[in-house]
Amino acid sequence: QVLLVESGGGLVQAGGSLRLACAASGRSIGTYGMAWFRQAPGKERELVAALGGYGSMTYNADSFKGRFTMTRDNAKNTVYLQMNSLKPDDTAVYYCAGDQRGGLRIGADQYNCWGQGTQVTVSS
Repeated sequence: QVLLVESGGGLVQAGGSLRLACAASGRSIGTYGMAWFRQAPGKERELVAALGGYGSMTYNADSFKGRFTMTRDNAKNTVYLQMNSLKPDDTAVYYCAGDQRGGLRIGADQYNCWGQGTQVTVSS
């Protein structure tokens, strides 16, 4: 069983940057499909970015292209989400998710491992 723990959230001013980290333990996630989702109050959980197993494929939701970048460091068993040019609308809880089947998956229901989430708040 993989345990995912997010970190790096916090309060930032509009236009600022944050880097979220999702550290995995219990098993190597190098072959896992991984993703970042977010959920704002009163809204559905939405996909931000995804990486296929081995990092061979990437997906960025249109809303985040050019601002958010997801990367993987297999040596650290960690995935990251670099967020630049943050906007107040980016305020949400950000979740890391993983799926041992690998592949590039964009539906939340396709992931079977989830972290507890980290709060990102962007002030105007």
